[in-house]
Amino acid sequence: MTPTSRTRFAESPRGIFDIVVALFCALLLISNIAATKLIQLGPELTLWGFPLLPLITDGGALLFPLTYVLGDVLAEVYGLRGARRAIFLGFAVSVLASLTFVVVGALPPAADYANQEAFLAVLGFVPRIVVASLVGYLAGQLLNAWVLVKLKERTDERSLWARLLGSTVVGEAADTILFCLIAFGGVISGATMVNYILVGYLWKVGVEAAFLPVTYRVIRVVKRLEPSYAGRAAEPDPVP
Repeated sequence: MTPTSRTRFAESPRGIFDIVVALFCALLLISNIAATKLIQLGPELTLWGFPLLPLITDGGALLFPLTYVLGDVLAEVYGLRGARRAIFLGFAVSVLASLTFVVVGALPPAADYANQEAFLAVLGFVPRIVVASLVGYLAGQLLNAWVLVKLKERTDERSLWARLLGSTVVGEAADTILFCLIAFGGVISGATMVNYILVGYLWKVGVEAAFLPVTYRVIRVVKRLEPSYAGRAAEPDPVP
């Protein structure tokens, strides 16, 4: 008997689902941390009492739209079951990260550590911000996946652009509205809340629309590399 005959390993998956999920969770975690900073752009400008400027958003808006791009890839290639698996995994990782930051922040700092207040300010998430982020994320991503899959059941490999944009319009609306209302309801004025929701929503939908050619290429590559994809020989229709 050779020394290695009793050595056992599980087979690595042949597809790239794990890579897509890892990127999805990474973008989600980075966005959640970046979202702790509110960003204000532009001078003050009002029209009939409604504030048009400054534009108000948060740091999470930079990368968070890309989670919807990957969410579309997951739903388009792996279906609702695969998308849900990734979404719930991202949810669990986000909860773990939030709890870890809270516990670490509550532990006594070392005598030479001078950044306790800064740590708490950035990573010691306010509970309602955490709840808002998780509720918005879960509702938005699940709706995004559900709409995309239902549209694909009607169109098969055709009209990819329609289900990508249609799912985003619905998912981002739920995500943005829930997050803003839960996180800052009663904290900021009604007019500022409308500004915050509209800017965040239009930006996220706009980013995904701008990334449509990239999303097409990513989906095409993933379908070709995924041995289990039944329709991997079919090419998505050209971007209009």
